[in-house]
Amino acid sequence: MNFYSNGKLLLTGEYLVLDGAKALAVPTKFGQDLIVTPIKQKELIWGSFTNTGECWFEAIFELPKFRLKSATFNSDKEGSAEMIAETLFNILRETKRLNSEFLKTNGGFVVKTKLTFPRNWGLGSSSTLINSIANWANVDAFQLLWNSFKGSGYDIACAQNNSPIFYKIERDFSTVLEMTPKVEKAAFNPSFKENLFFVFLNQKQDSKEGIAKFRESRNNFDREIKRISEISDEFLTAKSLSKFEELIEEHEQIISEIIKLKPVKENLFSDYIGAIKSLGAWGGDFVLATGNEQTPNYFKEKGYETIFSYSDMIL
Repeated sequence: MNFYSNGKLLLTGEYLVLDGAKALAVPTKFGQDLIVTPIKQKELIWGSFTNTGECWFEAIFELPKFRLKSATFNSDKEGSAEMIAETLFNILRETKRLNSEFLKTNGGFVVKTKLTFPRNWGLGSSSTLINSIANWANVDAFQLLWNSFKGSGYDIACAQNNSPIFYKIERDFSTVLEMTPKVEKAAFNPSFKENLFFVFLNQKQDSKEGIAKFRESRNNFDREIKRISEISDEFLTAKSLSKFEELIEEHEQIISEIIKLKPVKENLFSDYIGAIKSLGAWGGDFVLATGNEQTPNYFKEKGYETIFSYSDMIL
């Protein structure tokens, strides 16, 4: 069995999407494969591979008791085999809670995951994994995400869609999770997309930390939520690059005032000619920059080597 889930980028609505703002998100041409092969021995043998084919995490779980037997972690990045194995164990345990038949078998499985992007890019190594496990187990991926982690769920929506989407959380107190994801296709195909670039800042952000900071500023943001939702719509109707840049700058200012951080352009690229927008947790991962054929050179001279055109990044 083979499963594939798309990576993601959040163009509008960061932080406020958690409180019901309408956000614009795009699936990327990068994602993650999950390949499941049945075996006779009663074990779940897990291997996680990088985009270059190196195995960076391995674990063996005993079945049917579902108990961790061993784990190894091969990376110079932060983390440990035990911590990553515990995270994976928790995801699989929640999956079993949602579907009691999951992993019930006379034998076992070899599972291989492979990213098609470097792990530090922040395009959704966790969300693509959760979505594919949910598909394997035939459970609701949003519920699995919210049972396992915090987050809005827009990344799950991107994992499941092959074109831009609007994403919104609606409160529904009749459900266990009290949240219902609303996903709608978005006709985002700007005529000036050759002027849009994605630049990797190589400062991966912990989205949990960013969400916690947002929650600390526990004010009523109804006015900001309304305006950010309008900007999400206006991203689609902007006829010119200059109008699009105005929307980016307004969006950056609104979020800056909420989370008490300087916009990324002011912080790092004050001499840049175009507009720059943070995507997702502020301070790292990818940013969206408007510009021209000189844009890649500008960022490379600043030391940022990973730059994609819109067409090379977005499905």
